Amino acid sequence: MHCPKCGGEIPFYDLKPNCKHCGVNIRYYTQESKLMRDAKRTELEGAAARMIIARVKAAFIGGKLSIARLVFTLLAAAALVVPFGGVKFMLPLFDRSFSVGIIGLIQSFQNGLLTNLPHFLNSTLVRPQTVAALIPAAVFVCVALLDVVILVAYILSFLNLTKSAKFMKNAALIGAILSAVGQIAVLVTKFTTADSETAAVSLGFGSLAACAMFAVLFLLNRAMLKKGIEPKYKENDIKRREMLKKVRAGEVDLDSLPLPVFESDDERAERMKQLEEALKAEEEGKEL
Repeated sequence: MHCPKCGGEIPFYDLKPNCKHCGVNIRYYTQESKLMRDAKRTELEGAAARMIIARVKAAFIGGKLSIARLVFTLLAAAALVVPFGGVKFMLPLFDRSFSVGIIGLIQSFQNGLLTNLPHFLNSTLVRPQTVAALIPAAVFVCVALLDVVILVAYILSFLNLTKSAKFMKNAALIGAILSAVGQIAVLVTKFTTADSETAAVSLGFGSLAACAMFAVLFLLNRAMLKKGIEPKYKENDIKRREMLKKVRAGEVDLDSLPLPVFESDDERAERMKQLEEALKAEEEGKEL
């Protein structure tokens, strides 16, 4: 066994609390050393945690633009509930409706209509109406997948505020274009099949709603990029995070660092104020 302070060798049979070489109390010295290490580690790890919280705030509730982006990201996903359009098949012994929307697609899959639509392409009776259903449905699926990607990018936006905003801006632009294409596809097929007696194409407003939400989302992300998305870090937290990386990598020994590791003028003034208050409270307790 060696003394934690001077490094002197202490025999195993020496049960005295103090080191025979330097006289330090081994137990208390070890506890104090551990407390100092814990205090330094807490300072560095606390800075890293505060920086993550600062990025989360900047991404989600950092200002009016961030809050508006949160609202319209959710509204873009909610717009998928509104149907892009619909087709009603009116055949002998067969009367079914197909709605291009989240609820309609689920219902059509359950009753088997969705899986049978490709087979209707071989029918001369309902081929135009089937195309009218399949094209908006394909566009809708692409828009829905894009919505999921945007939502995931938004949830992870705090990892890289600028790159996520650029990605969401470009994805929202693609989503607006796809939604407009879906609306045009429904309009074209509605007019081309207007005289059909076997099926009727109805116009929905889901594509317009999705297009509007994507367009606003595009403008919001562009405005945020133009303004700049800068999280508000506490002074010296960036230095603390870099030092924590070096400590974890083994480049810097935690024991070699001072306590506090980094301290600004404001933090020093606050610490001195707390120390004075503690001393004052101790003196008042002695007087009592």
